[in-house]
Amino acid sequence: MNRKEIAEIRRRLNPDKNAISCVRGCYVNEKREIVSTFNRSLMSFPQEEVEKYLAIFKRALAGVPGRNLIDVQFRPDQVMEGEAHGLLMGLKNTALTVDEGVEALCGRIIDALEMEGNYLILMMHDAYDVPFRHTDENKSDVISEEVFNYILVAVCPVKLTKPALSYFADDNAFHSLDPDWVVAAPELGFMFPTFDDRATNIYSALYFTKDASNIHEEFIDAVFNADAPMPAEAQRETFQAVLEEALDEDLSFDVVQTVHDALRERLEENDKDKAAEPLEIGRREVVSLLESCGVPDKKLEAFEAKYDEEFGAAVSLPARNVVEPKKFELRTPDVVVQVSPERSDLVETRVIDGVKYILIRAEEGVEVNGVNINIAD
Repeated sequence: MNRKEIAEIRRRLNPDKNAISCVRGCYVNEKREIVSTFNRSLMSFPQEEVEKYLAIFKRALAGVPGRNLIDVQFRPDQVMEGEAHGLLMGLKNTALTVDEGVEALCGRIIDALEMEGNYLILMMHDAYDVPFRHTDENKSDVISEEVFNYILVAVCPVKLTKPALSYFADDNAFHSLDPDWVVAAPELGFMFPTFDDRATNIYSALYFTKDASNIHEEFIDAVFNADAPMPAEAQRETFQAVLEEALDEDLSFDVVQTVHDALRERLEENDKDKAAEPLEIGRREVVSLLESCGVPDKKLEAFEAKYDEEFGAAVSLPARNVVEPKKFELRTPDVVVQVSPERSDLVETRVIDGVKYILIRAEEGVEVNGVNINIAD
């Protein structure tokens, strides 16, 4: 799903726009015991609670595609006869009304999920009568034949608040407020099926993880019976290690700067088109960039071999997981220099009288601890 499609579903999660048939919950304690469950119509909740539930479900569709929002693909054989896929299809087709299916999914999550403390499993079903759109993006009065039925699941930590003083309006005074259990923002969740090209795609699920460095592989295996992708942070660290090991002494400031600037510019262009798929970069694109920097053929071959070993020759990586487009930092054991990514051209490295330096061009507006200083000729 691209950002535009995700945003279209998120807009559904408002009190006056959804057709949510029910909300189901399963409260689990730190011993993995079910404390309570509920099955209620969304409209049976008070208005304040409706908004809070919808806000939680919205958070399960928030983040950066390819980083916090990950497409989990099902193989054709899983779609035909896979137990995990069959369970999800049953939950979708029955709109979460069959207790056995809901209990089976909760059981899979509880048995597999490694999460400390109490948590709440929330589920909802919605039926979206997808309006037809012309090429100019205007909605048509003609309703399409597509009805997108989907389930959305959010797993939220339930945390104990700290004792505090609170204002009580009845007697116009502050009194002690006892600790209480509150539902926090979702840690993980998923939507099934996905809304690709504004239509149902039962071959994939959209998985959400709040922490891009911990995607809870055990959850993905239990719920989807699929191999978990490498976490975003691990992808960046592994890519950096591949560059360092393959290029060795040929990995200069200019090489890193060229790769970073090229990917940053491509990401900026990609971000302008909300209907575009998340930008990915493969081995060939990186080799082309390295070649433009004059990296020797032997080192390019070493990079290709190392890339294939770590990721696979045909695997492309989300570009946002390879570089941080809004960050350009130089670090030594004693000094950290942060530069606007658009002005990395102000920095260069040089050896003067046998000593290595990082040079920053500074014409005016130089401050030290907030004090404007003058650099003498």
